[in-house]
Amino acid sequence: MALHPEVAAYRAARAAAGTPPLYAQTLPEARAADLAAIRAGGGVVEPVAEVRDERIPGPAGELPVRVYRPAGRGPLPTLLYFFGGGWTLGSIDTADGICRRLANAVPCQVVTVGYRLAPEHPFPAAVHDCHAATRWIAGHADRLGVDPDRLAVGGDSAGGNLAAAVTLLCRAGGPRLAAQLLVYPNTDQSGDPAGPVDDDPALFNRRSVAWYRTHYLADPAHARDPLASPLLADDLSGLPPALVVTAELDPLRAEGQRYAERLSAAGVPVELEHYPGMIHGFFAMPGAFADGRRAQESAAAFLRERFGLPPEQDGPVTAPAGTGVHGG
Repeated sequence: MALHPEVAAYRAARAAAGTPPLYAQTLPEARAADLAAIRAGGGVVEPVAEVRDERIPGPAGELPVRVYRPAGRGPLPTLLYFFGGGWTLGSIDTADGICRRLANAVPCQVVTVGYRLAPEHPFPAAVHDCHAATRWIAGHADRLGVDPDRLAVGGDSAGGNLAAAVTLLCRAGGPRLAAQLLVYPNTDQSGDPAGPVDDDPALFNRRSVAWYRTHYLADPAHARDPLASPLLADDLSGLPPALVVTAELDPLRAEGQRYAERLSAAGVPVELEHYPGMIHGFFAMPGAFADGRRAQESAAAFLRERFGLPPEQDGPVTAPAGTGVHGG
């Protein structure tokens, strides 16, 4: 497996700077470093017609949310976006660039949720926060200008895991979801990640995965709970159409691909996009990786289609080499 030239340059810069892996830092240091890295690689901060912070009820008190609203009146199709960070790092601010670009590119309203973090609040706190936010927003659509018939969930990494878990809960008790966007999601925490073999400390690796799991799963038995490991759910039928994004040099690659295959086998329309030579985190850093920009454009195209919006006028998004389509 060869590094993409942009990944090689990114890795060399981190090695030259002596940047320690997040798992070698204290939690406050890792949280600050995670935000700084995403801001450095996030590219231009796009203006959005309206951005505002609100608070909504949650299972253990108020939850902060940030609302990104493009130009336009009336109820809008809405994406609830759950940030990544291994359920331990990350915040509304780390997802700011992604939410701005998707709000403009789809266009749709995007709401990101400030769910509780581990280890202070281990599993299943984050799942219940995200599900409660989804239900509340659907139930108060008029307040936020949400079209309740065009509501989707999504996220990257741990956020993708939370989005997948929320779809399982919503299947049982609502609300009905139009789509799910799963960017290199954690889907199986019951075993060791399948690869890559080289645990390069300059890149997200298997030690990173283990470090996050240790913080999130206070009880190791929780690893087999489908809300922690959606791949282990007995039945994946009846879930919303999905776009699953994977990266070749990501230790979560295989479980993301297996989840897409299981969704398809259950009759769920699925698009699986695989990015050769890319690493975990590339989607959040379009300023550093051209494939990050392409993946965000592809995510916007997927949401446009599922929301019933007209195609982008500038022409179709070019999918990366290695893209596969499963399901309908």
